[in-house]
Amino acid sequence: MSKPKIRFKGYEEDWEQRKLGDLTTYRNGTGHEEKQSDVGKYELVNLNSISIDGGLKPSGKFIDEETETLIKDDLVMVLSDVGHGDLLGRVAIIPENNRFVLNQRVALLRNNGFADTKYLFSYINAHQRYFKLQGAGSSQLNISRGSVENFEVLLPKRDEQKQIGECFSNLDHLITLHQRKCEETKKLKKYMLQKMFPQNRKRVPEIRFAGFTDDWEQRKLKNEAEFGKGNGYSKSDLTEFGTPIILYGRLYTKYENLISDVDTFVNTKDGSVYSEGGEVIVPASGETAIDIARAATVEKAGILLGGDLNIIKPNNNIDSKFLSLSISNGNSQRELAKKAQGKSVVHIHNKEIQDLIIPFPCIEEQKNISKYFFKLDRLITLHQRKYEELQKIKKFMLQNMFI
Repeated sequence: MSKPKIRFKGYEEDWEQRKLGDLTTYRNGTGHEEKQSDVGKYELVNLNSISIDGGLKPSGKFIDEETETLIKDDLVMVLSDVGHGDLLGRVAIIPENNRFVLNQRVALLRNNGFADTKYLFSYINAHQRYFKLQGAGSSQLNISRGSVENFEVLLPKRDEQKQIGECFSNLDHLITLHQRKCEETKKLKKYMLQKMFPQNRKRVPEIRFAGFTDDWEQRKLKNEAEFGKGNGYSKSDLTEFGTPIILYGRLYTKYENLISDVDTFVNTKDGSVYSEGGEVIVPASGETAIDIARAATVEKAGILLGGDLNIIKPNNNIDSKFLSLSISNGNSQRELAKKAQGKSVVHIHNKEIQDLIIPFPCIEEQKNISKYFFKLDRLITLHQRKYEELQKIKKFMLQNMFI
C-alpha cells in the first residue's frame, strides 16, 4: 500500500520511499560523564532526555566546557535501552540553538532538507517497533548506525508532510498542556491540604475561608458516626454488566476521595451491603500502612460495598466529604497508619478507626472545605480524561495517517 487510510483533502499522489540515511546526517554522541554536574552552561542530551512517546525532557545534567552544540530542529535518537527496548529509536526535536550537547548512546540526525522535521519526528516515533526489533544485546539493547540509516521512510510531497507534521505537533501540544494542568492541580491540592487542615496538633489551619475564626474541636470518631462492614465479592465475581460494586483494591488504583461513578459490576448475592449515599469507606486490607490509611465518600445510593471495606456513617454534624479528606491526609492519616497491623499484608479494623481523634470545624466550614477540594478533584479528572482521550486520538491517527 502506497497511500495512507486518512489524508488531508487534495492529496492523491503515491508516497516515495527513502532511507533515513539519505534524509539526515548521522552523528554519535560522546561521553561527558567526567565533566558533568547538576548545573552548567550546556544541558546534556542523554538517555533520560527522550520520553517514551518521543519528545525532550530535562536531563538534569550539564557541562561548562566549550564544545559543539546541537542546533534548532536537530533530531536526537535513543540508541540504548534496558528491558524490552521500548525507548530504542525514540526521537525528540531540539528546540533552540547553543543550549544542548549530545551525550553518548544518543545519536544526532540532522535534516538534510529533503523532509519536514516534524514529519520525520512523528514518522520515526510511529514506527518504533522497527528499532525495537533491531535491538541487539542481553541486559542492554543497542541499535547500530546501519540500522538507523537503513530505516525506510515513506514520504508524501513536502506540503503534505508539513500538514501531517503540524497536525501531530498540535496534538502533542494539547496532550502536554492537559498533562501539565493535571500535575499542577495535583500540586495545588497537595499544598492546600497542608494549609487548610491544622498541622502538628494546632487548633486552626493556616488558610481559612473568610468569616471562620473559631478553634477546631478534637473529637473521637466513635462519638460522631456509626460503623459497619462491606460483605462478600472479589475480582472473580466481576461481570461485564450487573449491579455496580466498589471493591477495596480500587481505592488504590481508581478512586479519589469522592466516588461518583463506578465501572465494575457483579451479579448480586444474598446478604449484600448497599450504599445509602454519603458513607465514608476505608480499606480493611492493603500492602502498606500509609496506603491503607485513606478514605473515600460514596456519593450515590444503591452501590454494592464489597468485603474488606470499613463503612463509616457520620452524624448530621459531620460532612462526609470533609471526613474522607481528613482521614486521608495530615495528622489523622499518620495516626491511622500507626494503628495498622500486619507485615506482608496490613489490616485496619473499625475499632482502630473508631479511636481516631480528628479535628472538626463547624459544619458550614466543613462543607466549604470539602466543596473546594472536590472542585479541584473535578479539574484533575477533567484534565486526566482529556489527556487520555487525546492520547487515543493520536494513536489512531498515527496508525492511519502513515503507511
